[in-house]
Amino acid sequence: MMLQRLMSVLFFLLFSVGLYAQETPFKNGDVLFQDLNCGPLCDAIEAVTEGIDGLEFSHVGWVIEMGDSLQVLEAIGGKVKLTPIAQFLRRSVGKEGEPLVVGMRFKKPYQQYIKKWQSKALLQLGLPYDDAFLPNNQAIYCAEVFTENCWIGKKPLFPLEPMTFKDPKSNAFFRAWVDYYHDLKQPIPEQVPGMNPGALSRSPSLYLFYRFGKKLP
Repeated sequence: MMLQRLMSVLFFLLFSVGLYAQETPFKNGDVLFQDLNCGPLCDAIEAVTEGIDGLEFSHVGWVIEMGDSLQVLEAIGGKVKLTPIAQFLRRSVGKEGEPLVVGMRFKKPYQQYIKKWQSKALLQLGLPYDDAFLPNNQAIYCAEVFTENCWIGKKPLFPLEPMTFKDPKSNAFFRAWVDYYHDLKQPIPEQVPGMNPGALSRSPSLYLFYRFGKKLP
């Protein structure tokens, strides 16, 4: 166990150095999907909507170039904030120390809009995290960073879909969500329009270029 932990630390020291070298695989505008491994709630999020290539995601962030560094704009930990990309990649790792992150990039027709979209998204910094996962409530959850800001004219690039909090195997609400919304003293927003990371990753507007520590050909 100790050897495995030391190997993981060594991996990330090497990875972090390489990240800011000229050969970094990431650039402004990239979309990073993450498997947070946060327990029953993350498991429930991943179970209801399959991600690209059958992968499981419970979080998503947006790479933004800030001066000479890359940050990730994300809604997590109570608010919308910027996180250094190396810190983002260290947050959740696999058995070999690899970041449980998949990188996707906007296809060429959408590249021209990225800076405009990001300018809007940066205005949301500091807004509270949307614990209830509801639209139009002055709070933001991770996928809303994209659904609220990525529009072409009056058309959203990522249209909202009816959300479900039910186990696809039993059609019953996941116990984790029952307890979660009980604590919030709110009804479960079943079928309320929204978006989750898995559905976002399957958008035809994005393509896969990075997977679990490796840049794809």
